[in-house]
Amino acid sequence: MTKLYHLPEVKYTQLFINNEFVDSKSRKTFPTVNPSTEEVICHVQEADENDVNRAVEAAKVAFKIGSKWRTMDASERGVLLYKLANLIEKNAEYIACLDAMDNGKAVESALGDVFFAAQITRYYAGYADKIHGKQLPVDGNMVTFTRREPLGVVACITPWNYPFALSIIKITPCLCAGCTVVLKPAEQTPLSALYLAALFKEAGFPPGVFNVICGYGETTGEALTHHPDVRAISFTGSTEIGQVI
Repeated sequence: MTKLYHLPEVKYTQLFINNEFVDSKSRKTFPTVNPSTEEVICHVQEADENDVNRAVEAAKVAFKIGSKWRTMDASERGVLLYKLANLIEKNAEYIACLDAMDNGKAVESALGDVFFAAQITRYYAGYADKIHGKQLPVDGNMVTFTRREPLGVVACITPWNYPFALSIIKITPCLCAGCTVVLKPAEQTPLSALYLAALFKEAGFPPGVFNVICGYGETTGEALTHHPDVRAISFTGSTEIGQVI
């Protein structure tokens, strides 16, 4: 029998910076539209360069040597990711309905994306304390070894077609390795990313480790990808925009 799903209530429309939902500095917003009805679902806070700077600074501070995140045991990072995976599964139907409303795909298809995202999160939760270097044989009375260390702030930019799953695919390996993240979802589909931010806070991640800024590529995206404190960029989208980045 076909299951009937109801359109969900949108809980979050603000930017997520340093573990708090905040308005953009300009208070400017943009609409997100349900493609199946062409009706505006809600208006979301639009980040400009000032907001990008705030988000990157929060991520940079969270990554500083001596911070709670940098001194956290790798196994504890894994524990937080396991908590996140459980929260994703617990709220899977709501997340899927958000993506279906924002993206236009069938809820059952979106549910598959969400459960896949939970599996990915668990994979990296288990991998967090298994990142290691090598001890190398050398001549003489010496010990030589390599050590893998996190890069720093990573910008993650996702497309509209798999909003939740691709966010998780980008975010979780970064956090597994000990990096911090600023996520910019596609302007067409920001809602599940903002809800994900609430789950990060509920799971207990330290402030600044995960941030979400919403907006358009030519403004928000450009400011993020050109920020001098961003050490790496994970982008999925068109060839044209990839070449620009």
